[in-house]
Amino acid sequence: MKKVVLLSALLLSVITTAGVSAYAKVDNKPASQATTISSKSDHVIRVYGPGGPLEPIKEAAEHFSAKTGIKVEVTAGPEGKWIGQAKQDADIIFGGSEYMLQDFIFNHPEMIDTKSRTELYTRAAGILVRKGNPKKIESLEDLTKNGVKILDVNGAGQLGLWEDMAGRKGLIGGISQNINLSVKSSAEAIEQWKSNSSMDAWITYESWHYRLQDVTDLVELPEEEKLYRGTPIALTEITDQKKEAQQFIDYLRTEESHQIFQKWGWK
Repeated sequence: MKKVVLLSALLLSVITTAGVSAYAKVDNKPASQATTISSKSDHVIRVYGPGGPLEPIKEAAEHFSAKTGIKVEVTAGPEGKWIGQAKQDADIIFGGSEYMLQDFIFNHPEMIDTKSRTELYTRAAGILVRKGNPKKIESLEDLTKNGVKILDVNGAGQLGLWEDMAGRKGLIGGISQNINLSVKSSAEAIEQWKSNSSMDAWITYESWHYRLQDVTDLVELPEEEKLYRGTPIALTEITDQKKEAQQFIDYLRTEESHQIFQKWGWK
């Protein structure tokens, strides 16, 4: 009797082990692969880009989702913070200027469907100053005065921005000598603007004022002195939701979306 019981137990153990082994072979997938499959099959349009155009694109995405039922997730900020994830699941990439998206294409030639590249809306550069404008800055010429400290973003869609504006009026030397700090991104500029009250002015897009109304006033330049740059957007080569992603880009080109962009400082 004991032999029968022992034999039965041994047989059950063999069957169980074989079943577990077979199951393990079927489900033996790396965690990263399982995550990628899940994220690409949840029917969410994932959009990535720099921080500048975040607010209008995010607001337009909310309207689009309400109309269509298609969820859109917008991630924005310095590229280094999101590029790793974007290489796995991005459906759409946008830029803060045309040259900025082109730089992205140079750096990641496998990612962008260049034939889908679309220009959204332009935004003008202006001068951000402290609340109440204590230095009484009203023009580019005022930025050359003694004692004016200028914050400069040397990148992030603003590369050469102030130089192009100042060059028209012969003010490159005067403004250059008053640049107190240069940083590489708008995120860094915002941090410095908020933490370093000695900065008096920042030549940047007018649109940043609408994000920073609590800590800036906007000095708008005359139309003939304004410099405009674009806001490009494109599908990625890795998207498996091309139809839905293109549908969102098409929505961004509607008059309804245009009004949202205008509210945030675009033309």
